[in-house]
Amino acid sequence: MVVDPETELDFLHDLPVELMWGVGPVTRARLAEIGVHTIGELAKLPGWSLERIVGRAAGEKLTALAWNRDPREIKTHHRAQSAGAQSALGKKPAQEQVFRPTLRHLADRVASRLRAKSRPGRTVTVRVRFADMYSVTRSVTLDAPISATAILAEIAEELVRMALADHPDEKTVSLLAISVSHLEQHWKLQLELPLGLEDEKRRPGAKRGMARWTADRAIDLIRDRFGWDAVGYGSVVLGPSRFVPDEFRELAEKDL
Repeated sequence: MVVDPETELDFLHDLPVELMWGVGPVTRARLAEIGVHTIGELAKLPGWSLERIVGRAAGEKLTALAWNRDPREIKTHHRAQSAGAQSALGKKPAQEQVFRPTLRHLADRVASRLRAKSRPGRTVTVRVRFADMYSVTRSVTLDAPISATAILAEIAEELVRMALADHPDEKTVSLLAISVSHLEQHWKLQLELPLGLEDEKRRPGAKRGMARWTADRAIDLIRDRFGWDAVGYGSVVLGPSRFVPDEFRELAEKDL
């Protein structure tokens, strides 16, 4: 989204207050009690009134952000230490037929970036945001770094199931995200003996893990030549990927 210069406050002040950094469900409820529902209403709130709710330091930070004041420098030249993607769902049932294809799509985007730069990662993290904007994360650190789409998708699905099981009262999801961190700088695949382990298909060096990676690389080569939509996994709806232009994807891959 592009916000034109000099229109930042018009854009910010109509947004719900819970979209701000530091405003979680508890703070949102307390602000609602005094009639503050938007960022614009928070911006006009007297400092002493906001301080009673969130404390002095957080109050000053929220007020500054509400008026589009942020002294932090934007650093554009750095090497990314993680790769991630997210998808806003609106309000969808927290059911497998909803989150599974979305996670497969996100895993496809993230894993293809990791393979493009030969930088697999060891830690997989998922974020689940529910309808009330409350978010939870779950993560796992693996013995070996991964960059295969199917492996990443299956691990992400397990983590989301864990998150939903821990919050049985949440019946609606509004956003899903996957990120991979602890990226390898100089990675060499360690082959493994066929020991018949239960998780063999998720071990990059095992026979089944290698087969998955080889299939991914074949897909990567076809996409490099004919475009992202030329080929994909049957379990992934190809349509949603079109909202991420290839030019944006190339920019994201530069920093990996």
